[in-house]
Amino acid sequence: MLRRSRVMWGSWQTWKPRVVFWIGAIAIGLVSVAFAKAADEAQALFLGVTSSGRFAFLLPLIVTPAGFALCTWLAMTYFPNAQGSGIPQAIAARHLRDEPSRSALLSLRLAVGKIMLTVVGLLSGASIGREGPTVQVGASIMLAAGRFGGMAQSKGLILAGSAAGIAAAFNTPLAGIVFAIEEMSRTYESRANGLVLTAVVLSGLAALGLVGSYTYFGENGLSVATELDWMMVVLCGVGGGALGALFSHGGLTLSRSIRRWAQPEPLKRMLMLASGCGLAVALIGILSGGQTFGTGYEQARTMLEGEMVSPLFFIEKLGATFLSMISGIPGGIFAPSLAVGVGFGGTLGTMLGASIGLSAMLGMAGYFSGVVQAPMTAFVIIIEMTGNHEAVIPIMAASMLGYITSRIIAPEPLYHGLSRAFIAQAIRARRTGEERT
Repeated sequence: MLRRSRVMWGSWQTWKPRVVFWIGAIAIGLVSVAFAKAADEAQALFLGVTSSGRFAFLLPLIVTPAGFALCTWLAMTYFPNAQGSGIPQAIAARHLRDEPSRSALLSLRLAVGKIMLTVVGLLSGASIGREGPTVQVGASIMLAAGRFGGMAQSKGLILAGSAAGIAAAFNTPLAGIVFAIEEMSRTYESRANGLVLTAVVLSGLAALGLVGSYTYFGENGLSVATELDWMMVVLCGVGGGALGALFSHGGLTLSRSIRRWAQPEPLKRMLMLASGCGLAVALIGILSGGQTFGTGYEQARTMLEGEMVSPLFFIEKLGATFLSMISGIPGGIFAPSLAVGVGFGGTLGTMLGASIGLSAMLGMAGYFSGVVQAPMTAFVIIIEMTGNHEAVIPIMAASMLGYITSRIIAPEPLYHGLSRAFIAQAIRARRTGEERT
C-alpha cells in the first residue's frame, strides 16, 4: 500500500493535469494584467490625440468609423466568433458537447484576436470594456490547458477560466466566484467548485504579483443615514433596473433583427452597420465633449467621489454603449454599464438633493443588475470595487430591486439570450458537416 502511494505521488501522469491547470490559471492572471495595460494605453492614446490641436476633436468622425469597420472585418475574416462581449460565447461553449464546436468559440487563436481587436476598438473610441473579453480569453486559456493536461472536465474548466478572468480583470476574487455560479452556470455545481476556487486564487495571485493590491474604484465609506438616502435605494434600484432592462431587451431584439438582415451579404452589410454605428458613436462623443469614449472609468470614479460630471452623461454613455454593442465589434459592456449606472444614480441624486457619491453607487448596483440580471454578482462586485462595507445592505437591496424590475420588463437575460445564436450556429455547422459526410 505504501509503495503504491509513493508511486502515485511520484507519477508525472498523476501530477500533469494539476500542474498544467495551475499554469493555466497563473497565465490567465498574467494575460489579464497585460490586457488591462494595453487597453488603458489605447484609450489614453485615443483621448490624447483627439484632444490636442484646434480641430483634433473632429478626428473621431474619421477614426471611429474606420476603427469599427476594421475590427468587424478582422473579426469576421480571421477571428470568427470573436465579436461582442465574449461571455455569450463562453456560456454557449458550456452547452455544447462536441469538441470542434467548443473550439470554434474558445481557442488560443480567438483569445489573441479578442485581445487585439478589443484594444483596437478602444484605440478607435468605442464605448466598450475589456472585462467581458477577459472571460472568453480566460475560458480559452483554461480549456487549452485542460486539453494539453488531459483533463476531461470541459464544462468545469470553462467555468474556472471565466471566473478567473473576471477576478483578475477587476481584482474582485469573490465576484469571480459568484459570477461563475450565478451567471455562467445558473446553478451551483459542487464538482466544479474546487476548480473555480483554485483558478481564481492562482490568477489573482499572479495579477497581484504584477500590480499589487488595489481597489478598482478606490475605497469609500459612504453609508445610508437618512430617509432620503433610503428613498434613493428604492429609486436607483427600480429606475436602474428598468433602464437596464430596456438596454438588455433592446440589444437582444435588435441583434436578432440584424442577424436576419445581414444574411444575404453578411460581410458587406456588417461592415456598413459597423461604420454607421462608429460614426454615431463619434458624434455622441464629440457632443459630450469626449466623455463617452472608452470605458467611462474616469467619469464613474469622479462621480463616486461626489463630483457630478454631467446630468446627461448616463444617456449619452448608454447610447454610445448600445451602438458599440450592436455594431458587432469585439468588446464588453461591463465597465461601460457600470459608468451608465453611476451616471444615472448621480443625476438622480443631484435632482433630489441627495449624496451624489452614494446615489451613484446605488445607481450602479440597480442598473448593472438590471442589465445582466445577476443580483449577487452585481452587489458583490460593487462592494469589492469600492471597498465599501458600510452600505452592504443598501447595495444588496438596490441590486435585488434592479433584478426584480428587469425580470418583469425583460424576462430573458442578456448574455444567455445572446448565447443562443452561437449554440444555433454550432448546431447548424455540425449538421452541415454530417450531411456532407
